[in-house]
Amino acid sequence: VTRLFDNGGTVFFAIFMAIWATVFLEFWKRRRAELTYDWDLIDWEEEEEELRPQFEAKYSRVERVNPISGKPEPFQPFSDKLSRLMVSVSGIFFMISLVLTAVFAVVVFRLIAMEKFASFNWDFIQKNWQFATSGTGVCINFMIIMSLNVVYEKVAYLLTNLEHPRTESEWENSFALKMFLFQFVNLNSSTFYIAFFLGRFAGRPGSYNKLFNRWRLEECHPSGCLIDLCLQMGVIMFFKQIWNNFMELGYPLLQNWWSRRKMKKGGSGGQNVENKTQLPQWDKDWNLQPMNAHGLVDEYLEMVLQFGFTTIFVAAFPLAPLLALLNNIIEIRLDAYKFVTQWRRPMPARATDIGIWHGILEGIGVLAVITNAFVIAITSDYIPRFVYAFKYGPCVDKGPHHADECLQGYMNSSLSVFDMWELKNSSQFRYCRYRDYRAPPWSLAPYEFTLQFWHVLAARLAFIIVFEHLVFGIKSFIAYLIPDIPKDLCDRMRREKYLMQEMMYEAELEHLQKERKKNGRRYHHEWP
Repeated sequence: VTRLFDNGGTVFFAIFMAIWATVFLEFWKRRRAELTYDWDLIDWEEEEEELRPQFEAKYSRVERVNPISGKPEPFQPFSDKLSRLMVSVSGIFFMISLVLTAVFAVVVFRLIAMEKFASFNWDFIQKNWQFATSGTGVCINFMIIMSLNVVYEKVAYLLTNLEHPRTESEWENSFALKMFLFQFVNLNSSTFYIAFFLGRFAGRPGSYNKLFNRWRLEECHPSGCLIDLCLQMGVIMFFKQIWNNFMELGYPLLQNWWSRRKMKKGGSGGQNVENKTQLPQWDKDWNLQPMNAHGLVDEYLEMVLQFGFTTIFVAAFPLAPLLALLNNIIEIRLDAYKFVTQWRRPMPARATDIGIWHGILEGIGVLAVITNAFVIAITSDYIPRFVYAFKYGPCVDKGPHHADECLQGYMNSSLSVFDMWELKNSSQFRYCRYRDYRAPPWSLAPYEFTLQFWHVLAARLAFIIVFEHLVFGIKSFIAYLIPDIPKDLCDRMRREKYLMQEMMYEAELEHLQKERKKNGRRYHHEWP
């Protein structure tokens, strides 16, 4: 199963997804420019946005002249803004540390579960104790993630209000950034642990590292850590999409059903209404659920987190783009049904772009390149197989051969030898094998890293550098080739600007002619 996505094609697929992310964002810029033009928001500035009532009430005693409008307005002193920002940042770091604590608790649970499952009475569990440990750990981690998300939303709301943003767009950007940081760390911290830390510090037979001198650190599956990472990504992404769809549609349906039930019993106004069709349409609309106080932040957050899932660890879970596509096909119809039938009509607001979300998407695109480079180089077995095929395999100095022929003996090369008699074990087998590049016990330096280990390590570092520079170069070149504004839209904007200048010229010319006629002078179509 690991071989399906741990192969040479994974490298090209990761490069393709990185390029796709860049193309997606560049074409979104073009689409944003068209929408801004169609809605006549090209020249709309955020300075035209009204101040938040909370900001005006808090700083009404301190005023300064707005350099744009020239009118006095409430002003937040820099010292006050800095102190509130420091408190907010401290709260963010505290909540992120809480996430890391939860991840550590899940790690401890996996160590305890590993010990219990390995000595389980049921043979099926005992033989597959690693999958049982990973499966239960992922499920418990998912429940912790969903529980902490509720807490994070309330904390982000409190911290954002503490900062007292000046306008509504500043409030939304600040709140969105906190929600993204909280949920991104909450969703991906355990995934980063499995990808880059699981099994790296477990030790070797005869010298295992233990947590609190009690539990042996967990190791990856014998087929590699990529299968554990794939399981983690698949479970979290699948169940989170189901939960989000239920909360977006199922929860409003239940709330509206409950409100209609109360109305029929006369609980909403003392009137016993037998049939809901007797109510006028405005009453039916009023009894729908109001749009949440955060506006479209939840909708954007869901899509941005999904964008992260489909790009950051796509080398370990290639099915993520397919799951995201299927989810979005369903999501479009669910959102349409929810906005039309379950929610009240939201209040419109002007905006020239999606705010801070675009910067977050670009940051995810950069992080995805780095993460996939490390996943392919460190987590997968692509580099060890590559080094073996060209340095230690049967095809060395024999010209081009089929890839499978060059990998004959790879498994034996990737296993080291341990002498069981060193543990004073009465086993009938003296030697056991384990995955590592260490010298055998009969060598001059037993259990030290072999030269092959250093060759693999150097190849991994070289791959990371080459992959990152190559992909970043391609991304930058594509971003340069694709203009942010379509050419036809540029021509229309320039045409409008030209016509406006002509109208101003004709109006001024007509005004001057009238003035000179009054004064008895002729005008010969020259500028004054």
